[in-house]
Amino acid sequence: MIAALFLAAATSLAPVLAAAPWANAAGPPHLAGRVTVVDVFTFSCINCKHVTPELRKLRDSIGSNDLAIVGVHAPELPEERVHKNVVQALKDQDITWPVVYDDNFSVWNAYGVSAWPTQLVFDRRGKLRATYVGEGYDAQLERTVRALIAEKT
Repeated sequence: MIAALFLAAATSLAPVLAAAPWANAAGPPHLAGRVTVVDVFTFSCINCKHVTPELRKLRDSIGSNDLAIVGVHAPELPEERVHKNVVQALKDQDITWPVVYDDNFSVWNAYGVSAWPTQLVFDRRGKLRATYVGEGYDAQLERTVRALIAEKT
């Protein structure tokens, strides 16, 4: 378990919103005015699978008016590059939020991601405010999200 708060190369949501194609959405979601958690994952990663229910619980407790969750699927294994496999995994793991395919690791590289899973937390203005690497940081993530929601914009 490793937690990291660091300044990545990109500090806005632009790399996520510029990426394509998307699953669970026709295109990039409208994120303005909401705190956004970007979950960088790959579908066969056990640590990533442990984070998913916690993200769902966080979304359900806060609501979609104040919080958006966006997935970035960055494949590790050859079968994770097959989009129909990703779609099936999203269904199997009950991931309903928008997910962008990051097959060429453009989003991964833009934020300096180094491991699966990584959660990038953006404030209502779309500025990167925190990064969590690994699993087991549910309480810290929730505190960060709630603090950002409480901030005046």
